[in-house]
Amino acid sequence: MKKTLSYFLLFSIIIFSSCKDEEPEPETFENGTNEYVNNWIYDNMNLYYYWTNDLPDKNINGEDPEDYFYSLISNNDRFSWIQPNFRELLNSLQGITLESGYEFVLYRDQDNENGVIGQIAYVKKGSPAEDTGLKRGDLFTAINGTNLTIDNYNSLLGNISDNHKLTIRRYNFESEVFDEIGDFELSAIQFAENPNHLDTVYSRNGKKIGYYVYNLFSVGIDSDSAKYAEEMDQIFEGFKAEGIDHLVLDLRYNSGGAERATINLASLIGSNISDQDIFVKRDYNEGLKQAYIDEYGEESLNRRFVTKAENIGNNLQSPQLTVLTSSRTASASELLINGLDPFMETFIIGDTTVGKNVGSTSFFEEDNPDNNWGMQPIITKSFNSLNQSDYDLGFYPDIPLRDNSLIKLELGDVNEKLLREALIYLAGSDEVSRKISYKEIPSRDILGSMELKRRYGIYDIDLENIKNQ
Repeated sequence: MKKTLSYFLLFSIIIFSSCKDEEPEPETFENGTNEYVNNWIYDNMNLYYYWTNDLPDKNINGEDPEDYFYSLISNNDRFSWIQPNFRELLNSLQGITLESGYEFVLYRDQDNENGVIGQIAYVKKGSPAEDTGLKRGDLFTAINGTNLTIDNYNSLLGNISDNHKLTIRRYNFESEVFDEIGDFELSAIQFAENPNHLDTVYSRNGKKIGYYVYNLFSVGIDSDSAKYAEEMDQIFEGFKAEGIDHLVLDLRYNSGGAERATINLASLIGSNISDQDIFVKRDYNEGLKQAYIDEYGEESLNRRFVTKAENIGNNLQSPQLTVLTSSRTASASELLINGLDPFMETFIIGDTTVGKNVGSTSFFEEDNPDNNWGMQPIITKSFNSLNQSDYDLGFYPDIPLRDNSLIKLELGDVNEKLLREALIYLAGSDEVSRKISYKEIPSRDILGSMELKRRYGIYDIDLENIKNQ
């Protein structure tokens, strides 16, 4: 998100004039120095940071900008971050990273002391991982020939953003054992993940159930593209044509993303909504909140649903929305659940979500080649139309069910653990479904690849368009 000089000056004048009687002459620092960057960091945090009252007094020095940024962070803040290259920051928010196109979870290996085992959570469409035949549920015990242990897994994971190989074991459903199938050579590329991972419709016991796997809130490959949002509209147009009775929304691997995409999805799902209904109310620090109200009115604090011809909400039966969650379902995903809650019955199957009810935006100086830093500070807290924002500990599921089986079926398989539970809940059992003996992993997982990505836990809002909301 580009912040122009005039944009900053506008809000500097508004906020400072409304909050302070007089200001000393601004300090100036040589462009390209740590002092310049740290001054830029502090000034923007002082204007926009949600916990601006917790900021220490301004003291600009030549400290490394990353260390300086984190020295400003409130004890209430779990999510703000900064990085040296704002272009990498923007790419990460659009789902563009240097990778091979698979997500995984690490567990302690119960059969080997100090051992660690990785499990493929899902493989991305059109990725090098898909091309090599990697599958959801595959286990890997080594990276580049070195076995994973509790002591070395962090350093070994540093190799996966380059070309690398995984030593794979795959479950054989006939013999009911894991077969050693060798090394998979995986190339790493600048890969853009399409968040619309899977959509299908199931007919069971006289009911039609739509299933949609959505893994990242993104409207397109870049901020000027709407490719993914247009695909989403087409998916829901298909659901509407099929006349589905229930929707199962799989967000277990969705840790957040852009507010624009969240509102688009909410507007496709919501029941008895219109563009007059509030989806989310934003709260800001006192100075910024008053500045928006003075400049644009109280309405600038709200985001409303948009009218979508593809909306299916009024055609759905109770519960209209069933959400599949995990301990990595976060931020914009939780915003969606909270924003829809006043308008429809939502039923959750899975694990307790992360609990992020705050949002951020990207700050950078696009036209200053001497300052490549980009930061993503928390600037807002989110409430629904009923002024509810009580999910800072996460949403607890109606049916607790962890996605922690050693045997994982492909997403969309009617016997896949969480989907199977949803289908049974909504439409009863299916006599022809095969029986799967799930082997649960007894320990909590160590780490997931989703947490390693900068976009993890992001609810990214667009401040530049606030006057048009």
